[in-house]
This record gives sequence, structure tokens and C-alpha cells, in this order.
Amino acid sequence: MSTVFDIFVIGGGINGCGIARDAAGRGYSVCLAEMNDLASGTSSWSTKLIHGGLRYLEHYEFLLVRKALIEREVLLNMAPHIIWPMRFVLPHHKGLRPAWLLRLGLFFYDHLGGRKILPGTRVVDLKSDIAGKPLKEEYSKAFEYSDCWVNDARLVVLNAMDAQARGAEIHTRTKVISANRVGAHWEITLQSTDTGATHKVCAKLIINAGGPWVDEILQTSLGRNDAHNVRLVQGSHIVVRKKFDHPKAYFFQNADDRIFFAIPYEQDFTLIGTTDQDYVGELSDVKISSEEIDYLCAGASQYFRKPVTKDDIVWTYSGVRPLYDDGASKAQEATRDYVLRTDGDNEDLKVINVFGGKITTYRRLAESMLEKVEGVLGAKGAPWTRKSFLPGGEFGVSGFADLLAKVRSDFPFLAAAQSERLVRSYGLKAFDILQAAKTPEELGEDFGLGLSEAEVRYLINNEWAQTADDVVWRRSKLGIRFTEQQKIRLDTFMNQNKKLQVFAAE
Repeated sequence: MSTVFDIFVIGGGINGCGIARDAAGRGYSVCLAEMNDLASGTSSWSTKLIHGGLRYLEHYEFLLVRKALIEREVLLNMAPHIIWPMRFVLPHHKGLRPAWLLRLGLFFYDHLGGRKILPGTRVVDLKSDIAGKPLKEEYSKAFEYSDCWVNDARLVVLNAMDAQARGAEIHTRTKVISANRVGAHWEITLQSTDTGATHKVCAKLIINAGGPWVDEILQTSLGRNDAHNVRLVQGSHIVVRKKFDHPKAYFFQNADDRIFFAIPYEQDFTLIGTTDQDYVGELSDVKISSEEIDYLCAGASQYFRKPVTKDDIVWTYSGVRPLYDDGASKAQEATRDYVLRTDGDNEDLKVINVFGGKITTYRRLAESMLEKVEGVLGAKGAPWTRKSFLPGGEFGVSGFADLLAKVRSDFPFLAAAQSERLVRSYGLKAFDILQAAKTPEELGEDFGLGLSEAEVRYLINNEWAQTADDVVWRRSKLGIRFTEQQKIRLDTFMNQNKKLQVFAAE
């Protein structure tokens, strides 16, 4: 094995890919392995928000909220194609948290993070504002504030792409079987889940960013049989037929003091969630429970004029958040902040573990991790990601409309929805897909809903996509509309054209 990487990252979620990107950009040699597809775990099952976490103020997590509020605008500038501002409407009535407490919380929310781009809080008269139309008449007053929406899985993929562009090796569908100390480095045995072939790589440092699997990795691959560091908390969502026509989202408070959101989703739907409950079960088989469905339907029905029923549901999804186990009595009270812990004595090879974290603070987590890396390997480059762009996002926060207009002008044969989806997904990289096409036929086969052969080939060649699920659920959100026949045809095409990863020769 001629190459000894500086850093080996386990896990291709947002934290693993964010760390790999930051480290590669500073000049460290990096290899990352993900046992499934990128963002196939917790990172693609979020509520799709870049937010400060208004409710965390109640648990006095002011530092976490401040970090997250600052990151909203940093990430918005980094990736304005997949992140955009959204206004949230918080209806109020006497049975919920008192109005003075909400005003105080929103005052802190407006001022803790040095907000410059996003508009501040305002009071809304629901009797006259469009946000009041879908709500029950008993709600007459609301508070409206700002946060951001994110295409979560694409955020992961774009970090991986940029990490690779800066020299990192990214291997998906590659499982870590074992890691052993051999002399001055780790010898890590990997197995391809496609072919079953095994391979060894060497590294000076291991970063365990396995998300919900972080303890399992410590136990099975690193021999730490007593590892118990994370509290697994299930969060489930339902997607229903559209409940309102405006672009604002709702922040609802339940009588049990828990909160959930109702958010515009993929033009024709409303996303409702999330739940918070401790999870015990197989991480590969997380599903929404009937109790969670009832809870979300009942909670939303307290607010909307037209009740939300099971018949409205078109899709559900569930994920498991690996929160650091801080001993909180309730799942919703467990800290959402991250903890980074270095294992290994002074003379030992080191493993640095990631416990917890939020998608909003992934970049800050990566910077904190690099401080620990410097303590082990020595410093290389300086922090650099704060004013960087993710691939395709170099057009700036105010440039989306102009970019969309250019794509529509250069490629007038595209349907309006198709051109907007391409720009929202790829930003300037949309031109790499469309190239010099003059007609729809020049983009190749249409697999449905404007998903062209040219786009699928781009995803195979540049974004590690190998299956239809990779494309329609993670690289896009088209799966909610795709028919089974369309998905089968796409899978057939991808099986014929997918690019298997091959490790460099030893």
C-alpha cells in the first residue's frame, strides 16, 4: 500500500462529507467511505431546514442557537441554489405559550446571530393576511419570522463533490470491516457492497462520523465493546396534498408543548413534522408508526380549517437522529449540539468521534473537527469554508432569478418546471448537463417528469448515483411523483450504465 492518507473518514452524511471537504481544502490527504449511498441515512430524512432552532431557547441552549443563526446566512451565501429564505408563521392563542414569551424568544432570535440578509420578525393579523386563510377562525394573531429551506441530500452531495475536487477520495457503497493499528498508521479493511471485494487502505487518523451507527462502528470495527455515546431519537414526517397556496411555512405548538412544522413541499404538497421519540430497533428499517401518523394528523388538524387525515397522506419518511446522550429525561430535551471526542492515549493512534449535531451547524462542526485534527497531525491550511461556495452556487444570493432567466433563454425548449428544478438542484452546473442541446431529443431519453438521460448520466458520472432511488429520492425529490414503471425503466438504464468504483492499485 503505497499511499497513507492523513485522514480516513467513516460516514458519507453531512458531517462526514463536510469534514472531508474542509480537510481536503486545507491540504490534508483524505479518504472517505460510506457503506450505502451518500446522504442515505439521517442526512436525507431531516425537516429540510437551515434554522437557529427557536424552541432550543426554552432549554437555554443559547450558544447552540447563536451558532446556528450565524450559519443560516453563511450557508445561504454558499449554496443559494439549494438553500433559500422562508418565512415561518407562528399562530398564537391563549392555551399555548404566552405571547410575551414568544416575543422575547423572537427578539433573541432576531438579534443573537448578526442577521444581515433575512428579514426580522413581524406581527401578523391572520384575519387579513394570506397566511390566515387555511387556518381555523380562532387564530387571529401570529408572529412571522425567517429561517431557510434546504435540499438536505443535495447539500451532502455537493460537499462530497467539492471534497473530491480538492483531492479527497470518496467511496460509496464501501463498508469498513475493521481497523487495526499497524506500526505508525491504521490499516483499514474495506468491502465493496457491490462486488464483495475487499481492499486495505492506510491512514494516520480515523474520523468516525457514522451518525446513528457511530457506536456500532466503535464496537464492530474498532473493538470498543462498551461504546454507548448516542441517544437514538426517531423523527417522522408525513407529506400530504397541498394545504395552502402561499410560500410561507407554519410553526405549530401542540398542547403537550412539542412543536412541529407545516412546510410547502415540491410545489404540490405540504410536509408536516417532526416527531421526537426514542428509537430502539434496526437502523436499516426505520418506519413511521401509526401513533406518529395519528399524532401529526391530530396536531395539524388543530390548526387547519380542513382536517388532515390519513387519506391525505401521499408519502411518509422517518430518520434516526444520533443525539449525544446527555442524560435528558425526554427525547425532545436532549441536546442537539455536537460533541467531538478523541479516543487514544498520547502514544496511540487516534480516532476522533462525532456525536450529535445539526445539519445547520455542519460547517462549524467541521471547523471544530479540524482544530482537533491539527492537534494530532499538525496544522496545514487555515480555515477557509466560511466564504466559499458549493458547486454550482457561485452566482450569489441575489442571482437566482437572473440565472433561471438565462437558462430559459438559452434552452427555450425546457418546460418551466423543468428549468426551475434544474437551476434549483444544480445552479450553474445545470449548464454541464444541458451543454449545447437545442431540442429535448438531444438530452436523450425522458424517464418522466423532465428527468432526462443527460441528467442521469451527469449524476452517474459526477454524483455517485447508481440506482433509481439514488436519483429520484436523494439527488432529486421526483420519487414522490414517479410511477413504479418509470422507476423500473430508470433502474434498468442505470444498471446498464452505472460506474462501479475501483480502488487504486496497491
